Amino acid sequence: MAKLDSYLARKSAVLAERRADFQAAPEKGLITVAASSKVAGITGARPTKMGETLLVTDSAPGLAGHALGPTAPEMLLGAVASCLVHTYLIQAALLNIPLDHVEIEISGKLDMAPVVGLPYENPPRLQDIGYVAHIESHATSDEIARLHQEVEITCPVLNTIRYPVEIQRNS
Repeated sequence: MAKLDSYLARKSAVLAERRADFQAAPEKGLITVAASSKVAGITGARPTKMGETLLVTDSAPGLAGHALGPTAPEMLLGAVASCLVHTYLIQAALLNIPLDHVEIEISGKLDMAPVVGLPYENPPRLQDIGYVAHIESHATSDEIARLHQEVEITCPVLNTIRYPVEIQRNS
């Protein structure tokens, strides 16, 4: 018996309910997610609301921050990691693959020179992003390979990074 069997059984049942909901009313499958952030007085820290959760984000002392929370690039990588873990759970439930543990380690590089006002050729952005998926399971290597493949195809945040969408500033 795998450690996550009870959770994956519950996840599988909920996924079946959502499939039925979305088949009956396809418009329910398109959800809106939102976040907001603002500066907190003279600290420069940024309370950031995501759904009903409030998290303080900040810069490192090297950019006049106080390291009171993750930086925005760290949050982006954290969002990818979290979505990957969740997608592994979803796909394991859909594919009936037993899991004991899922952990994602992700990193990327960021050229800070343009951020601090130095000349640049390319706009600053995270580069060389890579992740390692640590999967503990007694599933076969073929099942785990299929799990990896399905996660790569269906992870929404991963796909948003891989295949960028337009972001517009709305007045």
